[in-house]
Amino acid sequence: MTDLTDLGIAAIRDGVRAGDFSAREVATAFNARVAGAKTLNAFLVETPEHALAAADEADRARAAGEAPKPLAGVPIGMKDLFCTNGVATTAASEILAGFVPPYESTVSQNLWDAGAGMLGKLNMDQFAMGSSNETSAFGNVISPWRRKDGGNAPLAPGGSSGGSSAAVAARLCPGATGTDTGGSIRQPAAFTGISGIKPTYGRCSRWGTIAFASSLDQAGPMARDVRDCAIMLEAMAGFDAKDATSLQLDVPRWEARLSSDLKGKRVGIPKEYRVDGMPAEIETLWQQGVDWLRDAGAEIVEVSLPHTRYALPAYYIIAPAEASSNLARYDGVRYGLRDLPEGAGLQDMYAATRADGFGAEVKRRIMIGTYVLSAGFYDAYYTQAQKVRTLIARDFEQAWERCDVLLTPTAPSAAFALGEKSADPIAMYLNDVFTVPSSLAGLPAMSVPGGLDGAGLPLGLQIIGKPLDEQGVLNAGLAIEERAGFAARPEGWW
Repeated sequence: MTDLTDLGIAAIRDGVRAGDFSAREVATAFNARVAGAKTLNAFLVETPEHALAAADEADRARAAGEAPKPLAGVPIGMKDLFCTNGVATTAASEILAGFVPPYESTVSQNLWDAGAGMLGKLNMDQFAMGSSNETSAFGNVISPWRRKDGGNAPLAPGGSSGGSSAAVAARLCPGATGTDTGGSIRQPAAFTGISGIKPTYGRCSRWGTIAFASSLDQAGPMARDVRDCAIMLEAMAGFDAKDATSLQLDVPRWEARLSSDLKGKRVGIPKEYRVDGMPAEIETLWQQGVDWLRDAGAEIVEVSLPHTRYALPAYYIIAPAEASSNLARYDGVRYGLRDLPEGAGLQDMYAATRADGFGAEVKRRIMIGTYVLSAGFYDAYYTQAQKVRTLIARDFEQAWERCDVLLTPTAPSAAFALGEKSADPIAMYLNDVFTVPSSLAGLPAMSVPGGLDGAGLPLGLQIIGKPLDEQGVLNAGLAIEERAGFAARPEGWW
């Protein structure tokens, strides 16, 4: 029999329903895989009993002839940004050390209600701030990939959802949750050769998800392929009255409507995404993606998004500003770390707790955010950035008059070595240059693997869609997936 850990979400779901294997066999196989891959540091907490309990319930329901749940028998990984009832949740930060939520996030509850089990909590950049998974207070995640050009440096799995991307790529789980504020699902998916989609802002509830930038944060799935992402997103999405930004809309049947036939569809190629210094391999893959979508029946048109060049600076004003407000709640009073020097007063406790509990990148963004919101600078920076955000959204609205989806590279490079960019925040922030604009506009966007670079590392292509058109994004992703035939996987050195 095929190794069960080689199976994706759809194959596991269908196999359990058909009785080809039991859900307990699946959970046991993945639990063993997780336990044997500690070198990657992808999991902060392992929860084998949760996965087994969900599996046993799936097997019991099948034996009783009950209608199967959408994810019955499927164990997944949960990014440590989602609060999980009775299971430690830290956002990979010391300041939440020891925090065990007494409640469940809406996204995770939706997945459990759909029959999924949890293999554990996945490592991430601290408070989702980072592009390489090097800002975690509990050590960086190591990508399961290695260069094949003689270099053997450990590689970044991308960030902030680096634990999720590494776990899916290494076959530690068939799917995992991620969150995307400026590209934190799509960029790590591209780095590790998997698929990941950020849905329209408001499709997935933010309730119970630890906040970074509230007007940008959005949960989404990361999985082996487009179909698995569609299956998982259907379970995650839905209206939630506890989240004021949640969209009160029915969840479409994305999997059932998957089609790689793009006849009658127009694919836009934004000329502003051809940035200086972009590797020739990425330019070549982008053109290959154009050819694939044309072969699928789409018409290719060039479009302009003239304010794209201002997206990254606007994002790094808006996101830190919201972070400085959201992270003000971590003060050592109610939960998490409390650093109380002898004889210290309340203000001293606040200062000591935040100094010890937050990492360098989190402190940097809090300081930037506090600065741009301060008297005398609010209008000069924050207000201007919000105006630029409106212009960026307007660019997309005008582009939709000429096309149905956009095709771009996902990231400006393949995975880089750990430590290679950590000393230069600007170089690190540039990893988000292709993903940030759609985040500012709240649009659905997906990364699918398209090929390998000269060193044998994955490269991703990004599809951006109209608001609420996850179906169009998934269909274009499927068209690329079928034509790319991407089957490469890391070699299992860990």
